[in-house]
Amino acid sequence: MAALRPSLGAAQNAQQGAGGAGSSELTPAQSGVDASKDLAAAGWKPLFLDEHQNETLIVLSDLMIPATDTPGAKEALVNRYIDVVLAAEKSEAQGAFLNSLGYVDGESMRRFKAAFRYLSREDQDDLLHGMAYPRSGSKWTGEAEAKPDMGHGHFEALKQRIMTAYYSSQIGTQELGWDGAFTHGIFKGCEHPEGDHK
Repeated sequence: MAALRPSLGAAQNAQQGAGGAGSSELTPAQSGVDASKDLAAAGWKPLFLDEHQNETLIVLSDLMIPATDTPGAKEALVNRYIDVVLAAEKSEAQGAFLNSLGYVDGESMRRFKAAFRYLSREDQDDLLHGMAYPRSGSKWTGEAEAKPDMGHGHFEALKQRIMTAYYSSQIGTQELGWDGAFTHGIFKGCEHPEGDHK
């Protein structure tokens, strides 16, 4: 944090010099506020997603990374992390995410006449299995694919977001083997006597 202070001060001074009478457009993180506790708060509300989109994302992330002998995406609050990131992204990225989430709901309505979050677990799995693997032409017959597989593209985009959010969380990093220590003592280099190097 100390390393950031000079550049933040310079940015504030430049902003004040440009007529910004002391108003700051720094995010809470840039101001040194640890907002990670806000994500776990009981009264948390999405910044970007609406209630239906948020609930759909919870169901979708729980299907992709369910709790097993380790906590899953739901316990890691993946939906909240994605919402915070989306709130800060450009409109193109926001639109792409909502388009992919909407595609899942659209396919659910087309096939099952209900939004994805309201389907049975079996129907949710069935819908996602159809998107998880790309449709392709037959290599044996030389038959080409008729059109691009949009469902698979949307599935991959959502999976990438969910996976990134999960493995960026404390739960995800622990599953990867991180022990919580930022340092592990002094690094000891080669200790061979000078004449023994080969």
